[in-house]
Amino acid sequence: MATNRKGKLYLGTQGFSFKDWVGPFYPKKTPNNQFLEQYSRHFSTVEIDSTFYGVPKESTVQGWGERTPEDFLFAAKFPRLITHDKKLENAVGDGEYFVQTMQILKKKLALLTLQFAYDFTPQYFDRLDTYLRTLPEGPRYAVEVRNRKWFNTEFGEMLSEHNVALVLQDLYYMPRLDWVTADFTVIRWLGRRKDVDKFGQIQIDRTKNLESWSEKVQDFMERGFDIFGYFNNHFAGHSPASVRQFAEMMGVNIKPAKGG
Repeated sequence: MATNRKGKLYLGTQGFSFKDWVGPFYPKKTPNNQFLEQYSRHFSTVEIDSTFYGVPKESTVQGWGERTPEDFLFAAKFPRLITHDKKLENAVGDGEYFVQTMQILKKKLALLTLQFAYDFTPQYFDRLDTYLRTLPEGPRYAVEVRNRKWFNTEFGEMLSEHNVALVLQDLYYMPRLDWVTADFTVIRWLGRRKDVDKFGQIQIDRTKNLESWSEKVQDFMERGFDIFGYFNNHFAGHSPASVRQFAEMMGVNIKPAKGG
């Protein structure tokens, strides 16, 4: 899967609509409807969290594309209706509608992630395998599981067959893996919700975590894999600062090119 080219590292945050960021990250008095424009002046990719709660309006997706620089990239999670409520059962049409809507972003669409809850266990292996076969061609896809019972050779081979990335996690109760199951990979730095309740500044020193991840990411890049990495505020307290810390550690540029 890997090539002779060195992989690229794309870093951003999980979400951008946080009032706690006004002052520490966004200029003071920045209105909510200007958050994305301000965000895209600093970082070249973001993971949209709101899609987990429902398929966005086409006009909303169109607006995301129009309000960001030409080389900006969006990642997004499949709606919970598909992954949590239906657990993929009778959800082919829902998935097609979601993907079609997100494809309004065209080349700005980085990837779409199927994130599952703890109760989505390996008993659903065949259902997941079948569902991945139904996904429309075009976008990159990733799968995130929250139950460690999934992690065996058969699961990795199934994802590889579909060229679907396993989301690598920094989540307190999950193993920190280095599996690569597609021609790209995804990392989500999640932390633990109860450890952080305000998002304006770093509250937990995660340097050692990031140093460990930097070795994995450097290896991925040397092997030619592109990496899409997204930080949650709960990881250390203020995800923009976590992005900058890891980018500096890796020696990569996180600013988008000029132009919209």
